[in-house]
Amino acid sequence: MATRALIFDFDGTLADTEAAVLRSWQEMFAGHGVELPLDVWHTVIGTQNTAATMFKLLAEQVENVDPESLRPSMRARVHELLAEDGPREGVLDYLDEAARRGLALGVASSSSSTWVHGQLERLGLAARFTAVETGDRHKPKPDPDTYLAALRTLGVTAEEALAFEDSPHGVSAAKAAGITTIAVPNPITATLDFAKADQVLPSFTTTPLSTLLQQFGS
Repeated sequence: MATRALIFDFDGTLADTEAAVLRSWQEMFAGHGVELPLDVWHTVIGTQNTAATMFKLLAEQVENVDPESLRPSMRARVHELLAEDGPREGVLDYLDEAARRGLALGVASSSSSTWVHGQLERLGLAARFTAVETGDRHKPKPDPDTYLAALRTLGVTAEEALAFEDSPHGVSAAKAAGITTIAVPNPITATLDFAKADQVLPSFTTTPLSTLLQQFGS
């Protein structure tokens, strides 16, 4: 069946925001005299549990931690680190090729609507996406709800879509929705297990979108 739509995860896939978020948490932990273990970080990538898990971990190691007092500086540091960052290399080529082919575009993210829409605006990508489904409006990944919602909004079946993800949790969500899923890990997730993905790409620059469309039915 011909591909009619592409659905992208946001954080770590369309843009490498995860590097900035991880650095911010590492700095916060270091500021309290402790180290953030990467094995724990890997368990929350692609879910909506990052902040809660990190603050709980910090509280277990440091007495009298007040998450609410730390959130504003945490957010400000993330935005500071992201200020000059653009989309991941090769993403714009994929989006341009999709536009030339008349493919619908969607985002399925576990992050909040405020975050995703704000970052899409910052990157100049907001107008490209017909569907933006987020974890505060639907059950977050690894559940398939954000992907199922994107399919409904775009008016396509799972067989008519390709999904792009950077985390195993995200791949699980897209596959549970019945969508052929391409994993494009970033430096933080590159060592994780992507056995459930239909294909794994080192980056968006290694394989043109046209090749994937030929391979997976368009």
